[in-house]
Amino acid sequence: MTLTMFLKQLKMQRDRLTKQQFKTIRGQAIAGDIVGANKGLIKLLSRG
Repeated sequence: MTLTMFLKQLKMQRDRLTKQQFKTIRGQAIAGDIVGANKGLIKLLSRG
């Protein structure tokens, strides 16, 4: 998954995350850890 694809996916989930969660996951992806950011996003979304 590329950075742009991940950021588009993240933006679609923006309303389901807090502002801090969104910034943290986005920063992690931009820093280069897209796999970890995706794992974190899935974990946050599964919590409800």
